[in-house]
Amino acid sequence: MAAVLSPLESLNARIVVCDRCPRLREHCAEIARVRRRAYAQCEYWGRPVPSFGDEHARVLILGLAPGAHGSNRTGRMFTGDGSGDFLFPVLHEAGFASQPKAPGRDDGMKLNDLWIGALVRCAPPANKPTPDEQRNCAPWLDEEIALLPNLRVIVCLGKIAFDGLLAHARRTAQLPARSAMAFAHGAEFTLPNGVAVLASYHPSLQNTNTGKLTRPMFLRIFSRARELAERGREPAST
Repeated sequence: MAAVLSPLESLNARIVVCDRCPRLREHCAEIARVRRRAYAQCEYWGRPVPSFGDEHARVLILGLAPGAHGSNRTGRMFTGDGSGDFLFPVLHEAGFASQPKAPGRDDGMKLNDLWIGALVRCAPPANKPTPDEQRNCAPWLDEEIALLPNLRVIVCLGKIAFDGLLAHARRTAQLPARSAMAFAHGAEFTLPNGVAVLASYHPSLQNTNTGKLTRPMFLRIFSRARELAERGREPAST
């Protein structure tokens, strides 16, 4: 008997076969074909990358897009690259992740009270999705947020993810066309529906290697996310 998918599992199944952006699909497939020398023996995922985590999470991480040789290789968000190497030890220390290392999607990682997604689900050339590609992916984000019943906090990693969340809030009539919400590391806002928004620099190597984003700075973001989540309602039972 076939397993019955949850609404979020069903959403992920549709995301994985999405072909709305020919440029991104071609780029991901080409990266998977050519491969980086260090990963020459790996079988790349090469498709849109689904979200993952605790379906009853009160906290959502919103990233920009999969990395060409990270998530596009492993098939799991923030897995197998420098951003994930910086992110997961912090999530582990903050109590959101079962382990500090995330080399692949079969590594046993479990998230607690946390769901990880991205604004764009395919790895874009130069890490820069076009506005049209962001709009093509927007309905996935709208549906995903609606399917997180206990959501209390959204942590946006980087300005593009932050702007993408504001666009979502405008599409869903939570914000007017113009808003006073502006990106800055550590900025904190509350949407009209009561969901808190935290902004952080993205844990890219460009930011972490230069000290623009340090581990203590990042840990404070997720400690605050935990504090805000625990002020809200208790998670629904499974």
